[in-house]
Amino acid sequence: MNNNNVSQGTAPRYPAFLSCGFRPFFLLGAIYAGLVIMVWLPVFYGELSMHTVFAPRDWHIHEMLYGYLPAIIAGFLFTAIPNWTGRAPIKDSPLLAMVLLWIAGRLAVTLSIDTGWLAAMIVDCSFLAMLIAVTAREVCASGNWRNLKVIVVVGFLLAGNVAFHLETHFEGAADYSIRLGIGVIVFLLALIAGRIIPAFTRNWLTRENPGRLPAQFALFDLTTLLFTIVALVLWIAIPASHITGAALLLAGALHAIRMGRWAGDRVLRDRLLLILHVGYAFLPLGFLLAGAGAFSLVPASGGAHAWMVGGAGVMTLAVMTRASLGHTGRPLKASRAIEAIYAAVVVAALARICAAVHPAWSEHLLHIAALAWVVAFFGFGAVFGPILLGEPKRKESAVQARAN
Repeated sequence: MNNNNVSQGTAPRYPAFLSCGFRPFFLLGAIYAGLVIMVWLPVFYGELSMHTVFAPRDWHIHEMLYGYLPAIIAGFLFTAIPNWTGRAPIKDSPLLAMVLLWIAGRLAVTLSIDTGWLAAMIVDCSFLAMLIAVTAREVCASGNWRNLKVIVVVGFLLAGNVAFHLETHFEGAADYSIRLGIGVIVFLLALIAGRIIPAFTRNWLTRENPGRLPAQFALFDLTTLLFTIVALVLWIAIPASHITGAALLLAGALHAIRMGRWAGDRVLRDRLLLILHVGYAFLPLGFLLAGAGAFSLVPASGGAHAWMVGGAGVMTLAVMTRASLGHTGRPLKASRAIEAIYAAVVVAALARICAAVHPAWSEHLLHIAALAWVVAFFGFGAVFGPILLGEPKRKESAVQARAN
């Protein structure tokens, strides 16, 4: 959309929905996250069959790990790129092409008995490949090289997706590729959270509650991230090893200390900030549960669900709500409806973790987790759908005009 044409009263060629990456990807991603879980429980209990080459469990994991999350990553990256590079946002026909490619991937995977596993893999993995190519082009054109590390991490996610398709075809079920994808997401959350949570917290505290501020990024944070890589690589390769368990427990302790350095206890009044800290808390919990699982103290899946339903689920909704408000020119304030969305996704995470840790309670807890998850993500669609589909307010238009 040409902002000069808008200012002169000429009708834009494309709808506002395609004016910035967060609009289509956050909305469609949230709706898809709810739909996948709605379908998953009937499939899990044998009440519904899928037309995919994946086993039911693998389809569920793949579509959350390599379907939903890449959409949110794309929305985040396409929104952050103008701030990182000073270049115009990805919008209009290029953005539409990316959205359609993501949708094609979801259809190809779900209908892969018809398309064939190889065609499904090519279509599905093309989205992440194109996302990497587009973001790398933007970052390289601006010379802002420090942001290339995020793109490298997304490259590992693409490798995990390719491996998932290959592993399920040749081995019959995914294993290493699941842990690789989870490991990449956990590290990406730790990396991005370390940039945005202390910064947002510092800005709010300076303005609203002067006093103790979050610690600046320091050697401790770098050490935590490096040790996170070591622990996750061990978990991907040898998840049941006692060496892996010790590394995971230590990583969990480091992340808990890191979170404590961000003054999260001082932002209780701001729910948009508080939920970011709550979401990050599931990362150390996941490391601790995964470490305990390596010593056979709890079921091995507890850590993975803490990371994915808790860390990824809560933090993506936190980022989606905050970005959708801020980038459409609305006040950064959580309404009752937004607070209800946050409460629902936290309930989903806690119920799913407890279902994994206490299998005897799993049947009821799985239903609670699924219902709460669907309420949270469909709730995001209901609350933010009109915002994301609507015309940009002056603040968003001004941001895009400066980028152009």
